[in-house]
Amino acid sequence: MRCFLRRSLIAALFLLVFLFISLGIWTPKDLEMEETQEWARGIGLQQLQADWNLRSLQNLTNATNLLSISYQYLVGIPPLHKKFLTVGLCSIKRKKGNYLLETLRSIFEQSTHEELNEMVVVVHLADPDQEWNAQVVGNIAKRFAHQILLGRLLVIHAPHEYYPSIEGLKQNFNDAKDRVKFRSKQNVDYAYLMNFAANLSTYYLMIEDDVRCAKNFFSAIRRVLESQKGSYWVTLEFSKLGYIGKLYHSSDLHQLSRFLLLFYQEMPCDWLLGHFRLLLTQKEVRRFKPSLFQHIGLYSSFQGTANKLKDEDFEEDPAVFPDNPPADMITDIASFENYLPNKAYSNTEEYFWGKAPSAGNSFTIVFKQPVCILRIQIQTGSEKRQEDYLQAGLVELGTQKKSDGKGCNTYISIGLFEKGNFNRQGLENRTASAPECVRIVVTRDQSEWLIIRSISIWTKPSR
Repeated sequence: MRCFLRRSLIAALFLLVFLFISLGIWTPKDLEMEETQEWARGIGLQQLQADWNLRSLQNLTNATNLLSISYQYLVGIPPLHKKFLTVGLCSIKRKKGNYLLETLRSIFEQSTHEELNEMVVVVHLADPDQEWNAQVVGNIAKRFAHQILLGRLLVIHAPHEYYPSIEGLKQNFNDAKDRVKFRSKQNVDYAYLMNFAANLSTYYLMIEDDVRCAKNFFSAIRRVLESQKGSYWVTLEFSKLGYIGKLYHSSDLHQLSRFLLLFYQEMPCDWLLGHFRLLLTQKEVRRFKPSLFQHIGLYSSFQGTANKLKDEDFEEDPAVFPDNPPADMITDIASFENYLPNKAYSNTEEYFWGKAPSAGNSFTIVFKQPVCILRIQIQTGSEKRQEDYLQAGLVELGTQKKSDGKGCNTYISIGLFEKGNFNRQGLENRTASAPECVRIVVTRDQSEWLIIRSISIWTKPSR
């Protein structure tokens, strides 16, 4: 009977890995994803040697159900109605410093009443020290009673008996035993938090317990989501540090929590999440600037060692974050390899790279719906390839979209590029009707190729 069970579970593991992989197109040239496939297959079979992983894999074979964990509700109750966003964070007792209350204060102070009504914050107090947990709960209840009463904040704890053993684990990457214990337990902490949050909202945002939030970060994320409509993504990143500012579809949390549990002892959580992204066939990191979250901790939660990492892309007030309404990109400039036109409009670190353009070539943003444009900023060239900028060009607003959706019938010029850059404000009254296109026109032949690093568009909200 035991042999039959082990064979069944091995088959289930292979089925899971191939289900991950089959969600997207797989080609022999996808070397990074191919390596991830081999890693998942090899490590997964090794993990079957542990009894706890056999039990976790039994749950994993049905990835649509929640893990059976009896959570302790320390403060608050889950919201009665599904929210737009859950902000999740884990916290444990630190040897030096504690930033949890400051992090919670930043979340609530940097959000409007309307934003908070669409958000719930879940804190997983994951320390086994129940006295410490009780003390923290008391402080949270005193400081944030109003948010708790309104159903915007709850604190949970997953009991110790649901955790796998963290003794005798593999010391990958030459990590010391105590380091392996710490990061392995952290993976399980995160897995149980995600499992709890899976049905609370449409989207899930993971942060750490020592961050400062940008003003109106919720609305900034919502604008990015609007701009990403129709595109496939697994993870959107709003900070480049650790496990801060990572956004997921809540519908993926079932799989993600089980993935962390299955490979909990292999590597740190942020590394595992990169593998998860690749297995679900999002090949590129999609990180948006400016960053919406800043690391404020001075000491690590592991052994209290100094940790003064900062995200230099953080902006306290992300009013500079563009709206970039949904649009299609049309150009007659030949793209180089995978540097496609839509990457110039994504507000990520990716960009469009085209072969040497000629006078008359154009790059057009065709909006899905007419928009009232307030400001346009376009940057060409890059630090590494400074010569690949637009040497001569202008920008036009277009109306009367063509029936084939590949541009507009009428355009008016709104200005010229200066040293490869364009920046204009006060554009809301430049056309008789709301613009449906923005067109970049090359006005002189150039021998150098063209990088369009970013196209940023700010719009007036429709009433």
